[in-house]
Amino acid sequence: MSLLCRGLVSVALLALAAPATVRAGEPLQLFVREPYLELHTGPGRGYPVFNVVPRDGSVDVLERFTDWFHVRTERGIEGWVSARDLTRTVHADGTPFVYEVGNRREFTRHDAEFGVFFYDDYGGASGLSAYGAYSFNPQLGVELAVTEGLGKSSDDTAADLGLVHIFYPQGWASPFATLGTGIVHVEPKATLVQPANRTEQTAYVGGGVRVYLTRRFFLRGEYRAHMVFTRLNENQQVDEWKFGFAFFY
Repeated sequence: MSLLCRGLVSVALLALAAPATVRAGEPLQLFVREPYLELHTGPGRGYPVFNVVPRDGSVDVLERFTDWFHVRTERGIEGWVSARDLTRTVHADGTPFVYEVGNRREFTRHDAEFGVFFYDDYGGASGLSAYGAYSFNPQLGVELAVTEGLGKSSDDTAADLGLVHIFYPQGWASPFATLGTGIVHVEPKATLVQPANRTEQTAYVGGGVRVYLTRRFFLRGEYRAHMVFTRLNENQQVDEWKFGFAFFY
């Protein structure tokens, strides 16, 4: 994968980090009923435990990132708690804390998603594609996609940014349409006369379907018709087909 493609994938991941949190509002207060609650320095088991909250202590839940929760103690110490550990806490009325691990209802109204297309045909070139998307509401969102295509005559790296409209978000299978713009970087393969690499602007329109699987996972298949605007004003259409897995949060 080219440096440009790696960079764009990194940008997509960073852009999606913020939407992964819970919506703003009054912090949820929870009370520890186990001997202690471990606080990690980051959202993952690889981050060390740096503090604990004793039994009967409380934490305020500030945000959520996948299956980890950012919390603040009564003393103002902030850290991350795994969802498994947090389910051992209770609300002020004594009822256990419960969180959703992903279901059809969340699939309908989730904030963000990320996916990898293990099958991607970009103008006849086989490749790999990844995308990240943020939803403004259940029917409208914005997404960034990157594609690395390896063809017989050239290698192509494409980046697209556009809008996606979901026609039936509450359905098990949700059709959608996309519209946007992008760039494509073309590196021709070696010949007797080596042509120069080039970067062209593109526009696209397309559509596809999302199919819910289980928990936070779904399948996504899509077709896009790209119009490549060349410097010689010899515009050309490139068809792209892709299919792969994605998850939402």
